[in-house]
Amino acid sequence: MKLIVQIPALNEEETIATAIRAIPRKIPGIEAVEVLVIDDGSTDRTVKVAREAGADHILRMPSNVGLARAFSAGIEESLALGADIIVNTDADNQYCADDIPALITPILERTAQIVVGARPITEIESFSPLKKALQRLGSWVVRQASDTDIPDAPSGFRAYARDAAARLCVINTYTYTLETIIQAGRKRIPMTSVPVGVNEVTRPSRLFRGMREYVTRSAKTILRVFVIYAPIPFFFSVAAIFALPALIAIGRFLVLYMAGDGGGHVQSLVLAAALLAMSTVLSAVGILADMIAANRSLLEDIRARELLRMPQSRSDSVKRAKILSADAA
Repeated sequence: MKLIVQIPALNEEETIATAIRAIPRKIPGIEAVEVLVIDDGSTDRTVKVAREAGADHILRMPSNVGLARAFSAGIEESLALGADIIVNTDADNQYCADDIPALITPILERTAQIVVGARPITEIESFSPLKKALQRLGSWVVRQASDTDIPDAPSGFRAYARDAAARLCVINTYTYTLETIIQAGRKRIPMTSVPVGVNEVTRPSRLFRGMREYVTRSAKTILRVFVIYAPIPFFFSVAAIFALPALIAIGRFLVLYMAGDGGGHVQSLVLAAALLAMSTVLSAVGILADMIAANRSLLEDIRARELLRMPQSRSDSVKRAKILSADAA
């Protein structure tokens, strides 16, 4: 059983070595532990420092593509390298690497395929009261959208079983944390969380410039993923918002008409017709979006099968190369 710890990094020359050296290389139930660093267009000595610190693999992105895309590229590379379990952690050494054995235990015991490390949010001194409250609120919203029970949705310290990793397809360009939980919940991938520790914060987050930007982007991500993976509930709910006042307006007109005073309230029918038309359009959009979602699900299944076959394809390529070399000799 091979475990690959992937670390997306952007200009982390000061902390990447500490993060790599903290990773345990011997874990019960794991035959090999390897470290993959995804260099997201660093302009400092991140790659050199990572190699010197013992990184087994370096995946260099052509430019700065963002955390979400770097994460996705790391997942694909880890699968290609034959990983049975993939652990994602941060290059700033925020998470306690000693908790990796606990993080992967539910996967080894086959009780879950995705495990999210739950930080002690209330005990982290570097988090302001506002940030703690928003973290709890955001995690609650994600739990409702994904139908899961993950207490720390924004946590980037998590473990993926091979099959689960192949089934995830990140669309967002900023962060993967919320989207992958909602995806996994909608795809019925078994998921759980375990408590993990954190190290002292050495610098503020560079992913978002402020709390307002974090909240705005997180809300957009949750809404977008919910629309993509649950189009019928979303569009039908919005359609109902338009249909309800239309029915009220029609009822009002009928009551007044039966009372002999309907002639002067034709505007109620006009308003109701407009609202019902909008409701019908939204319902139709929901049905079309659901058909598109079904097609996308098939494409994602095909992609997952291709990703799971990559190590075998690489092995076959190596064997063919050896045979050709032998024949040429």
